[in-house]
Amino acid sequence: MPDRRRHKGLHPEDPKLFCAAQQPALRAATRDLSWLYGHGYKPTSSLKLVGDRYALTERQRAAVSRCACADAGVAARQSRMLQPDAVRGEHLVIDGFNLLTTLEVALSGGVVLLGRDGVLRDIAGVHGSYRRVQETLPAIAALGAYLQSLEIRSSAWLLDRPVSNSGRLRAALLEHAASAGLHWSVEVVPDPDKLLAASDAVVASADGVVLDRAARSFNLARFCLEASSIEAFIVDLSSAADPA
Repeated sequence: MPDRRRHKGLHPEDPKLFCAAQQPALRAATRDLSWLYGHGYKPTSSLKLVGDRYALTERQRAAVSRCACADAGVAARQSRMLQPDAVRGEHLVIDGFNLLTTLEVALSGGVVLLGRDGVLRDIAGVHGSYRRVQETLPAIAALGAYLQSLEIRSSAWLLDRPVSNSGRLRAALLEHAASAGLHWSVEVVPDPDKLLAASDAVVASADGVVLDRAARSFNLARFCLEASSIEAFIVDLSSAADPA
């Protein structure tokens, strides 16, 4: 059947899976998984071990996996992350689907995650298929307004060619840029991660592989939400949320 979803909103089980009562176990699982990563254990077996220990559902395991990062990785990523004042006048390279889906989820009331590296991301990401929803244009507009407030010199959006509807999203981004007077370019490429990781520009992505290699990064989704009036359902699994 065709995908007729109009929102990327709250999963039916999320109020129960990510409620305040569940979050201590989720933070503990994230810490344990991060420790295992830091000691060289394999991701798949580590996630199974931690997930079984805390009796996590598949969706909770996905969230913990997205937020976990070894201590050394956290320090390295954060050392290369710029604050908003530092990106004024810069050229930004944006991981398009990665960024946009997080804001769409936030706008529609779905769960977004704050990982140990301080980066905001959604649970699922995009895997092969993308569908425009009612929150797409508001998300694009919010990003455009925030980037204008930072006086960003220009932005290059990179979209995954293998993902369906990438061409349609490119057209929507360019249309908004033209109407709002934004200096945006939009490219549909086979492998954005490779280009993002190798870029000398400031990179906006929540992808751990990209953040581990990028010379400079910017936590665009988090700062955009913080600067807006969007009341997002943020589940904080960062190290800052660990109990003393």
